[in-house]
Amino acid sequence: MAEDLVISRNIDKESQYVSLIPQVKALITGEDDLIANLANIAAALKEQFGWFWVGFYLVKGDELVLGPFQGPVACTRIKKGKGVCGTSWQQNEILIVDDVDQFPGHIACASASRSEIVLPLLKGAEVVGVLDVDSEYLSHFDDIDAKYLKEIISFLDGTNCY
Repeated sequence: MAEDLVISRNIDKESQYVSLIPQVKALITGEDDLIANLANIAAALKEQFGWFWVGFYLVKGDELVLGPFQGPVACTRIKKGKGVCGTSWQQNEILIVDDVDQFPGHIACASASRSEIVLPLLKGAEVVGVLDVDSEYLSHFDDIDAKYLKEIISFLDGTNCY
């Protein structure tokens, strides 16, 4: 696929996802390199939605280690159960945090981050990483984001990417 995305911003959020999803799928189809695919997914999401930070952390031993991302510099390592990302990993569930300052144990990698959504990245039933998205606005993420981001990262499950 060409490196250019068709970005649609003057439509509602759900329609933006519907437009973006086949493009993301085409970007990673036929590519079995995990880092390349994660980098392109992060870039596509950042380009479409303009979020403050979007990226991946990968499980290495007992830590999440920073992977491909778009945005300002980030925390490099996060322990299991720590912060929003480590908690999502530990609980194997999607976390939507309307106000990160109210999340017990939040790790402030960037003070401008106000809300966050984190989704576990799965290989079968095993969590192998997380997709982390931060916004500079409170209550920025909702079930629509969870639904479509889950669909996007599901394209990686069952591939040779891990």
